[in-house]
Amino acid sequence: MLTTYVIFLKTSIVKYHQNNKDGDNVKILLYFNSEKLIRKSGIGRALIHQEKALTLNNIEYTTDCNDTFDVAHINTIYSKSYKIAKSCKKKGIFLVVHAHSTIEDFKNSFRFWKLLTPIFNMMLKRIYSIADIIITPTEYSKKLVEKYNFIKCPVINISNGIDLRLYKRYIVQYQLESTLRNYYKIPLDTKIVLGVGWLFERKGFIDFVKIAKEMPEVSFVWLGKKNKLFLTNKVRKAIKNKTNNVHLVGYVDESIVRAFLNIASCFTFLSYEETEGIALLEALACKCPVVVRDVEVFDYLTNEVDCYKGDNNLEFRKKINQVINSNNRVITENGYKIALERNLDEIGKKLLSVYKLGKNK
Repeated sequence: MLTTYVIFLKTSIVKYHQNNKDGDNVKILLYFNSEKLIRKSGIGRALIHQEKALTLNNIEYTTDCNDTFDVAHINTIYSKSYKIAKSCKKKGIFLVVHAHSTIEDFKNSFRFWKLLTPIFNMMLKRIYSIADIIITPTEYSKKLVEKYNFIKCPVINISNGIDLRLYKRYIVQYQLESTLRNYYKIPLDTKIVLGVGWLFERKGFIDFVKIAKEMPEVSFVWLGKKNKLFLTNKVRKAIKNKTNNVHLVGYVDESIVRAFLNIASCFTFLSYEETEGIALLEALACKCPVVVRDVEVFDYLTNEVDCYKGDNNLEFRKKINQVINSNNRVITENGYKIALERNLDEIGKKLLSVYKLGKNK
């Protein structure tokens, strides 16, 4: 029965994608818990992308749960999110739940994660189990979510997308690069290897620091919030013992991220587990050559075609050396095509297809 419904769903999405050119007559609630800490995460970035994607496709939306709306699109799993989701179900409002979080990517992320796992799993179960449809960013995360025994609805994958209007490779003026390097105390005569994300073990931060120790002639720059409350002992130790060529910039505005992507010789994404990784899409969009861990979530990328993949620190070091000493134009052009497929205009059309299913149920 569920398989038949999934086939019907995919067929319907294709038809709506072809026949609906705007979002007339459907209004969406985009809901996201307002905690500042979460807004600085990848989930917060995903909400911004959703707002842009809907705007580009003339889809009316509200972020006020007290407003009137036809479809609810819930992005977080906390108590308030669940109450709103449950209220929508009682009112017969079509409920879309975005599976940004999985049981797998909760592991090894921050301090005390083991103690919080039962609570996290409970929150995940209660909201995912009442959804009419679940959206998750990749085919990999879709497969994970579908395996949970409490899932009762179809699961589809739609990328978080990328705003290609913002992320473009440009010729960096020497004055701009010099200002950026001087401000963050990065030597002018070194090449930059960039990492982006929270300082989590899962994100590969410890490996990033270890690789930097073996490449003292290169500047390793990490952009991401350093919240001491969440740092594990291993991450604290890595920070304490890091070499001078590791620069922890902290959380920065998107414009600074874009600037670094344009002066970096290489972008590394050494994460052990992701649902997608928006920072990776940003690097591809900026035509910055990327080195990623060879894990299933990145199966949409092909080694030596649109990226460089490795399994361990020795391989990563070799790949980084290859990148910073080679012409990567073909690789980065192919990587840009991956980002192009995930342009927010196209993402908005796919979201509309899902919303229309709810409007016309």
